[in-house]
Amino acid sequence: MKAELFSDALKNEFRISEKYFTRKRKQQFSTILLLMLNMLRKSLSLELENFLSFLKIGTTRKFTKSAFVQARKKISPKVFKHLSQTLIKEFYTDNEPGIKTWKGFRLLAVDGSRITLPLTKDLKAYFGETKNHTTTSIVQAKCSVLYDLENNYIIDGELAPISQGERAMALSHLIYCKQGDLILYDRGYPSYDFIKYHITNNLDYVIRVKISFSKLILDFEKSKKKSQIVIITSGRYIKLSDKASDKTAPIKVRLIRVELPKGQVEILMTSLLDIKNYPNNMFKSLYYKRWRVETFYDELKNKLMVEHFSGYSRQSILQDFYAALFIGNIQTLIVSELEDEIAEKNKQRKLNYKVNTNLSYGFLKNRVIELFFTENQIEQPLNELKQLFMENMVPIRPYRSFKRDMGKYRSRTKPKITKNQKDSI
Repeated sequence: MKAELFSDALKNEFRISEKYFTRKRKQQFSTILLLMLNMLRKSLSLELENFLSFLKIGTTRKFTKSAFVQARKKISPKVFKHLSQTLIKEFYTDNEPGIKTWKGFRLLAVDGSRITLPLTKDLKAYFGETKNHTTTSIVQAKCSVLYDLENNYIIDGELAPISQGERAMALSHLIYCKQGDLILYDRGYPSYDFIKYHITNNLDYVIRVKISFSKLILDFEKSKKKSQIVIITSGRYIKLSDKASDKTAPIKVRLIRVELPKGQVEILMTSLLDIKNYPNNMFKSLYYKRWRVETFYDELKNKLMVEHFSGYSRQSILQDFYAALFIGNIQTLIVSELEDEIAEKNKQRKLNYKVNTNLSYGFLKNRVIELFFTENQIEQPLNELKQLFMENMVPIRPYRSFKRDMGKYRSRTKPKITKNQKDSI
């Protein structure tokens, strides 16, 4: 990763024009990348002074806030997607014994959310606006991620206009999936074409479906059966003349009934038809694993503070977003290095402990510069980070549950920050 960050190949591929970053100036391509990776959440002037002071850059090499803003315009936001993909590729190709799976599957999940953006005419025109129950309107973007539930890596992420459909964004992630993956979806995703795409590309899935999704699902729910293999077809009101013949063929799927507390029922649809290898009783705990991608958005918004953007242009919004995803993967990589040591210490404790996610991002602030800065050795800052992560762990308290307040965000205001979760970056 360090070699990639300072390579000419990276600069040549992700500079906006081949004329940019050709001369040796104060604002080098790698320097601007490092600054953007340092989680710019405060005043840009303060962040810049902090960055230059941390690297002990003399007055002759300092540059202004305006110079940074002009320099970042010359860099494609996709550079951070590339760096993240490089990290992930290394993990999956050179670390086979350390890759966690579920019954041989790489267990993935897709989920979407909304990211609130600064209120500008340009961002409103591109991303769109939404309104709450008052007359207030805000600018929001649609966010979607493909997440490895067992290994905690963000495989892919996208930020798109609010009008973009969840299914279309989910399908864009699937170029990073392959046979042997099992993908979990919430109830906003199922459709005939969506499922057909997975079958065509040999991708297994588990999708939660609304009981009102179709008469077939309604009849299954009323039957009280635990599991049933059924045939679904394209909707009866779809014009078959508009579709190729192979897109209208019946699809065999398995429906599974999951009983929840207080008599609630969930219906899951899956391509795992083998009841012997995949019995009904395993799907409740399997689908529960999807909760990890939901909690990731808590990390992204409340710990990485992605909505505290360092600029107002569309380009800077995307740079901050993809940089945050990359930092999330760096944090996961460091935590994964500590798993064996944590497991050993937990044997001597009454409760199991884990790394404090909020503080871990705070510890990465500035130290992420040391990790990648070419003049420093990586071992010292990496070991320092590991030590800080180990010294600031929190207990895992089992069987805790909290009532979900669906109306909490209707006013589009931030929730109250609890005393044990203050901003760390």
